Amino acid sequence: MRTKLTITAIFVATMAVSGCVASDLERAGVGAVIGGVGTAVLGGSVATGVIVGAAAGALCDDVNLC
Repeated sequence: MRTKLTITAIFVATMAVSGCVASDLERAGVGAVIGGVGTAVLGGSVATGVIVGAAAGALCDDVNLC
């Protein structure tokens, strides 16, 4: 239970600062953290979540999502 609470707190903190990012590198970092935390909570591969999250974060402005 404590692990899920910690992961949730990290996720919330990451979402709180996500509005402060301006460059592709910053968005990739936020995406990597969100992807890693999300897959950890769901029981998936954290490495895959980090890779997919980083790619999504870096490319989100190219497809006008952020």
